[in-house]
Amino acid sequence: MESTTINPTQRMIIESFAASRDEEELNDLMDLLRDFYASRLKREMQRLWDNGTLDQNALDSLADEHLRTPYKAM
Repeated sequence: MESTTINPTQRMIIESFAASRDEEELNDLMDLLRDFYASRLKREMQRLWDNGTLDQNALDSLADEHLRTPYKAM
């Protein structure tokens, strides 16, 4: 098995979740993370739209794509 080094962001998230006292706090942390990544995704999509990389034709073609990661053969 390959070992992975935890980066500072991962460490901060682990410590934040470890310090949560109850399920409500855990849910609040999860909401913050989801909002953070949704905001970054929206900003990146807007950048791609503005520079012409992403347009309606590209979105329409993605609608029919199968993008699920294939399982590795065992």
